[in-house]
Amino acid sequence: MANTAAPASIHQNRTSDHEFHVTYLDTESGRIRREDFDDLAAAERFASAQLRDEDGWAVVDHVKIEVTSRMVA
Repeated sequence: MANTAAPASIHQNRTSDHEFHVTYLDTESGRIRREDFDDLAAAERFASAQLRDEDGWAVVDHVKIEVTSRMVA
């Protein structure tokens, strides 16, 4: 039986038009990574947790999101 439900939009439950991106250095791998958050407090907590040693760093960016809609056939 085919699935007839429309796919859920990743933006359907969004309550604001912005999000917070945390860019940080993963000191274990040496790579720069990014995590996205809907809540500033959660983003700041995550950023703080990345400062485990003297080489660690993290930046929180406030990003405005353009909400677009598209039709699915």
